[in-house]
Amino acid sequence: MGHREDLLDGAKRCLLEKGFARTTARDIVKESGTNLASIGYHYGSKDALLAQAYIALVEGVSDAFDAPEQVAATEPGSLERFQEVWSNIIATMEQPGSMWHLSMEIVVMGDQLPGVRDHLAQAQREGARGIIPMFMGGEEAAVGDDEVDTLGKLYMTMMMGLIAQWTFDPGTASSAAELTEGLRRLIAAAGPAKPSQA
Repeated sequence: MGHREDLLDGAKRCLLEKGFARTTARDIVKESGTNLASIGYHYGSKDALLAQAYIALVEGVSDAFDAPEQVAATEPGSLERFQEVWSNIIATMEQPGSMWHLSMEIVVMGDQLPGVRDHLAQAQREGARGIIPMFMGGEEAAVGDDEVDTLGKLYMTMMMGLIAQWTFDPGTASSAAELTEGLRRLIAAAGPAKPSQA
């Protein structure tokens, strides 16, 4: 493994232990066994490295969102699929040492972490694109911009709300069953779709 990978792995460990604000370049160097110049050479800045490390952590945990052995048994777009995927997501929030509190740190300290925020803002759109097939089926490459700007943003808004709840008070945070029942009631209250008027 080269310095680039060593830095990324070291930054991931630092993020999980210290968070964004408390992680210094020297912490990353110590953890990775590299040197300060390597950060600038491979990533441009400490903030860019931390952003990439966070994205890598999210990608690692997101594999559990769409556990094939569970989700494959539910119909794409169904309430059963909705509940199953949220159950998988929530399970990652319940684990000891969950990395989702880092998301809240970015939200709260966004103005103080502009380099991190800018990198993650770009990644957030791709996250919205990637989450749609988990619920609706299909392939990520086939998800259009209109779906990203509507359904993808809806799912990402729900995700951030859940992260906030589980970070603040896991005991009162929403369960997948509660989210599904809420959606069921919302659909029932909305009634049948009315034809659009052009």
